[in-house]
Amino acid sequence: MKALLATVISLGLTTVVIGNAYYQKKQFYPSIVYLTNSNPSMAVMYLQAFILVLLVGKLLRKIFFGQLRPAEFEHLIERSWYAITETCLAFTVFRDDFNPKFIALFTLLLFLKAFHWLAEDRVDYMERSPVIGLLFHVRILTLLMLLAHADFYFIHHAYQFTAVKGPSVQLVFGFEYSILIIMIVNILIKVS
Repeated sequence: MKALLATVISLGLTTVVIGNAYYQKKQFYPSIVYLTNSNPSMAVMYLQAFILVLLVGKLLRKIFFGQLRPAEFEHLIERSWYAITETCLAFTVFRDDFNPKFIALFTLLLFLKAFHWLAEDRVDYMERSPVIGLLFHVRILTLLMLLAHADFYFIHHAYQFTAVKGPSVQLVFGFEYSILIIMIVNILIKVS
């Protein structure tokens, strides 16, 4: 119910902001320029993007995990606070690189980390469960394959960016995704 309310409010705000920009500027390009130069408008757009990420996360969670156990949810919240704090401290070295792309990549990193943690918790639960069905193995192996693919892509992106432009915040992202790849290998060893 909370997600539905947040989605409706966010969608309403986004509609009002875009409608106002188009009403004031009467053309597409000036409206977009107005939206990107207005801090309140960008805040609403960021809110809409954040809500969209949460909805996609809920959908993927339902597909790959079904219902989360209370322990899994608690671990997710606990790890999230540490990850946000730890990652923000690492990013202070590159404070000149903060921009919308950085915010998007940071959000995506936390999103993918959450699924890595959930996969690890679910496999730990599997080790203690007497009966594991085929659906569990299909779900977890598909998820691990998708996560590994995403991790390799972002490691490659960070490497290419760093090789071309020199040290930047992409270096931290590359190391974070390298840690996640090692986590996937560890999970795969537990599954097999």
